[in-house]
Amino acid sequence: MELRHLRYFVAVAEELSFTRAAERLHIGQPPLSHQIQALEAEVGAQLLERSKRWVRLTEAGKQFLDDARRVLALSEQAKDTARKVQRGEAGELRVGFTYSTPLTPLFATVVNRYRERYPDVTLTLHEVTTRHQLDALAARELDLGLIRPPEIPIPDSIVTTVLREDRLILVLPAAHPLTAKRAIAIKDLESLPFVMFPKDAGTGIYSQIFRLCREAGFLPTVAMEAKEASTMIGLVAANCGIAILPPSFGVIAMEGVQYRALQDASANTALMLARRKDDSSSLAAGFVAVAEEAAAEGNKSLTSSPLPARSRRKSPAR
Repeated sequence: MELRHLRYFVAVAEELSFTRAAERLHIGQPPLSHQIQALEAEVGAQLLERSKRWVRLTEAGKQFLDDARRVLALSEQAKDTARKVQRGEAGELRVGFTYSTPLTPLFATVVNRYRERYPDVTLTLHEVTTRHQLDALAARELDLGLIRPPEIPIPDSIVTTVLREDRLILVLPAAHPLTAKRAIAIKDLESLPFVMFPKDAGTGIYSQIFRLCREAGFLPTVAMEAKEASTMIGLVAANCGIAILPPSFGVIAMEGVQYRALQDASANTALMLARRKDDSSSLAAGFVAVAEEAAAEGNKSLTSSPLPARSRRKSPAR
């Protein structure tokens, strides 16, 4: 049974005339009658009663008409969905993001704008470290990734776009002597205890901190490690050491800490959009276009990331 057979039957059932149905379908009446007879034979039931003057639906034909209309509607819906997917207007898009990304205004702007423009796309967001995002992209478990510079070679199969750049921030105990300095460099941190992410956390900043310290002539002393940035900031407030983090974490208001931008030219980070080179899907292209548009708008108005000198409330627990 083909969809055209259903369309032929629906036309005859609605017109109750083979002549009018044939005109509507732009085919001859004899071929139409032959196709309806073939359909009835395949179905195994008489669907229409015929005379020289009228055509009527049998009880079986009435039920078949309802089902035929549903099948035809579903076929149109399937074609429409396929066209929407081809245009990037439907389907599922899987996007990874690092722990610091949601704290940037750009993240909310991109996600909200994308959902407004593509309401029929299921946007699935996954919190994943940069290194694991790169692995997931290569394995086709993610379609796009919002990452930080990984401090390791990015696979040739992955291309990245820088959405925004910022200076890394130093997190200090509120009463630390360094808070009195107008400009703080990595060299000023020699001999201070560091609170850091674990080496195997998959974040690029661990390797970056070691690189920056080596360039300044020393190796950092790791006093404590924590998997969550909010935990690291709390440990700094407890005078367990100092920390270096992406600037988006500076929005976490916590009693007992102060944030300062580092002055070294290489003490910077970026928010990047990563995707596979061979991904030519309209779904991914739509998100990339929205992200680049929002980033361009944000960079025009961006002067510097505001850093709270001291917080007055505790950060919410995760």
